[in-house]
Amino acid sequence: MAETMRGLKRSHRCAELNKANIGETVTVMGWVQKNRNKGGIVFVDLRDRSGILQLIFENGDVSEEDFEKAGRLRSEFVIAATGVVEARSGAVNENLATGEIEIRVKELRILSEAETPPFPIEENSKTKEELRLKYRYLDLRRPDLQKNLIMRSKVATLTRQFLDEEGFLEIETPILVGSTPEGARDYLVPSRVHQGSFYALPQSPQLFKQLLMCSGYDRYFQIAKCFRDEDLRADRQPEFTQIDMELSFVDVDDVIDVNERLIARIFKDILDVEVPLPIQRMTWQEAMDRFGSDKPDVRFGMELVDVSEVVKDSEFVVFKGALENGGSIRGINAKGQGEMPRKKIDKLVDFAKDYGAKGLAYIAIQNDGTIKSSFAKFMTEEEMTALVKAMDGENGDLLLFAADKNKVVWDVLGNLRLEIARQLEILDKGEYKFLWVTEFPLLEWNEEQERYQAMHHPFTMPMDEDLPLLDTDPGKVRAKAYDIVLNGTELGGGSVRIFDRDIQNKMFEMLGFTPEQAQTQFGFLLNAFKYGVPPHAGLAYGLDRLIMLMAKEDSIRDVIAFPKVKDASCLMTEAPTRVEQKQLDELAIALVEEEKEIEE
Repeated sequence: MAETMRGLKRSHRCAELNKANIGETVTVMGWVQKNRNKGGIVFVDLRDRSGILQLIFENGDVSEEDFEKAGRLRSEFVIAATGVVEARSGAVNENLATGEIEIRVKELRILSEAETPPFPIEENSKTKEELRLKYRYLDLRRPDLQKNLIMRSKVATLTRQFLDEEGFLEIETPILVGSTPEGARDYLVPSRVHQGSFYALPQSPQLFKQLLMCSGYDRYFQIAKCFRDEDLRADRQPEFTQIDMELSFVDVDDVIDVNERLIARIFKDILDVEVPLPIQRMTWQEAMDRFGSDKPDVRFGMELVDVSEVVKDSEFVVFKGALENGGSIRGINAKGQGEMPRKKIDKLVDFAKDYGAKGLAYIAIQNDGTIKSSFAKFMTEEEMTALVKAMDGENGDLLLFAADKNKVVWDVLGNLRLEIARQLEILDKGEYKFLWVTEFPLLEWNEEQERYQAMHHPFTMPMDEDLPLLDTDPGKVRAKAYDIVLNGTELGGGSVRIFDRDIQNKMFEMLGFTPEQAQTQFGFLLNAFKYGVPPHAGLAYGLDRLIMLMAKEDSIRDVIAFPKVKDASCLMTEAPTRVEQKQLDELAIALVEEEKEIEE
């Protein structure tokens, strides 16, 4: 039967004790990790969020009743123990922070008994993720997950402290907002009072933080919950957390400066990692040309090389066709991989096809200088020599080429270089390479809808020198937008906002909004612009992604307390769930059963 604490107070967490506490009488509380009963002596490993501490129970030190209780302790029992800190009697455990000490227990209380858990509570668990997520409250007891969530808490606290020192105000914005059809799908919330109408959960606090700038609050931040009803990947969740900020009377350099210092502070204080400032900057065009990605991983080379000019006179139909269609031919050099087996090269070709390539041309330069190629027979010897030279090809190198429209070529080679780097295991999670990507295109053409859409959002300011192009060549207009990238992952993005009503109206017009549509969806913002709005800019980080990279995890599920799985459901609570008909009736909602096709 469980006992109560009866006035007993915990004096220390387990790993707060060390050699300096030897001789002290202390009270610790936590979960039993392991129990080793040696007959006249019982050793118990006690665990709490700080770490593990060894308890020792010996006949004569504790009452017979407590010694008997110690002998029947099992994994995950919750106990309280009072005793004296001693130097460890056996060998020092170098793997534990408390490995030099133990507690000789004088009094034991079993606060809660436990059934055998469905999987061991241990670091680096090999248990399937589905089972761990079903019993997430047990999974969260594992030391590696606890370290991640403790780190997350520290980053949030440090961010608040830093931004407070920089004159930011923490202001909450609404969770129930109006729906905005642009961008990802909204999560909708039906209104009981206004039947037939819906709130949306915010995809970001964008409009409200701009209004706060209109209201004179100067520097705003918020650690904000955001929601997007989109397909999930390792770094996506239907609900996620942003470090969100907005600043008035600033331009690009001001936003970048304060955020570089925030990043440097976080990484120094939390990980003791120095982030060299200023962080490297690269335009979007350069990032695409060199790395085939707007979030390039610059921890390694294998950069794209445009060889269109070198092969422009080639009769190779693949190259010729790409150039005739306004595309390009680009390649990457996988140094030292010239002897890669044909089967592995074929797998790389299949990988490239997943990203839109019709195929992948290659030149494998053997260690003895012999060339094996998928297209040599279509090229002259001079053309092959020039191509190898342009690619800086040497004996033992593997040269891979994509030929298509630029967008496809970038996508294929950008992902291919990452795949090869993964296969070669050259990506070091302990190396942190930051990069600002700037000057994104303001607009991108949507072929399905035959109209321009905003690459970021409709409130992004064009580059000053590109304003005249809005009327003549909108596709060439660059935005005052910037993304912060870490090791090939976009950590966050932001922009200088449009604060001129005429430019904002022009932007809506280019995106296909009628004045009436713009007024219906964003009237409150446009009306606010009538009353004096300062130049302003902002940025938002994905807190989950930041912690994932700092903790060297592969998925944000490992840094979120209660994450969803790929179909946006929660295995533990079984959300989303059906609701009672009475609740639907109150909301005037009728469910339509999907008709299933009858198989003949």
